[in-house]
Amino acid sequence: MDLVNHQFRLAARPVGLPKPSDWQYTDEPVSEPGDGEVLVKILYIGLEPAMRGWMNEGRSYISPVAIGEVMRAFAAGEVIASNHPGLTVGDRVSGLMGVQEYAVANGNALFKVDTGIAPLETYLGTLGMPGMTAYFGLLDIGRPGEGETVVVSGAAGAVGGVVGQIAKLKGARAIGIAGGAEKCDYVMQELGFDAAIDYKSQDVAAGLHEHCPKGIDVYFDNVGGEILDAALARLARHARVVICGAISQYNATGAMRGPSNYMSLLVNHASMTGFVFSDYLDRLPEAAKTLGGWVAAGELKSREDIASGGIDAFPATLLHLFEGKNTGKLVLKVAGD
Repeated sequence: MDLVNHQFRLAARPVGLPKPSDWQYTDEPVSEPGDGEVLVKILYIGLEPAMRGWMNEGRSYISPVAIGEVMRAFAAGEVIASNHPGLTVGDRVSGLMGVQEYAVANGNALFKVDTGIAPLETYLGTLGMPGMTAYFGLLDIGRPGEGETVVVSGAAGAVGGVVGQIAKLKGARAIGIAGGAEKCDYVMQELGFDAAIDYKSQDVAAGLHEHCPKGIDVYFDNVGGEILDAALARLARHARVVICGAISQYNATGAMRGPSNYMSLLVNHASMTGFVFSDYLDRLPEAAKTLGGWVAAGELKSREDIASGGIDAFPATLLHLFEGKNTGKLVLKVAGD
């Protein structure tokens, strides 16, 4: 096979925001798939805040990307050669395939997707890891009840937007925290949140006091830092705090800021639980079926913020996550679909 695969490999551990010298741009011939493997032409790469954590050395929920290794990333594409009985040429698939143009992968590690339900890129967002993260985090840990108040930070992002919509589907009130008037309008007008707080121009604590007069029953945290503290100060009795991420802290060059209002958990008999998507691998079919049904019925909206430029644009596009430039799921288009 005469195809050439272009890739981004991790060249150094970033300090603060990743910079160009932290990446190595490489190319190599595309290899043939072995037994049980498929060759995938990658069409879209999903960009996640968690990718910043994967670059760091140290103990975490997943091993760090090694220096010299292709950067870890969820991607979606088309099978162009197959030695796997369950996948044929032309099938669309998603999975952890890395920041590259082609991937040879074990067919059992990929998900065959139905683009008749939603476009391929949606399987990197609402019908992919972010949507399933929202599904399990909110329903298994947050457990919102009818009429309860659910607050979610990063509400205009890929996970937060789904959290608020599921909360509404379950009969709860959804309050979003997002950055900027445009994002706040988006979560209310397009996603159906009951209210939104603009952390860039409003006092978050005052906003929570206004919109959560009886306190917060479920707080789904994607950002950490000061906003987490503000939410902890407004918890209702027996509240559930779901720790999904802390994007405000990922590029800090000093010590990570922990919550100073944690005693609110004691006072309110509340709980705070961290989790990751991979905790629920055995239940992914359940989430896929439910989320897919909601999307097909028009009850769950999805938005992908698609960046152009191909694989070359990866380093600059990744920074959009930490600059607040994207609304919905940030996706890099690698090739034509």
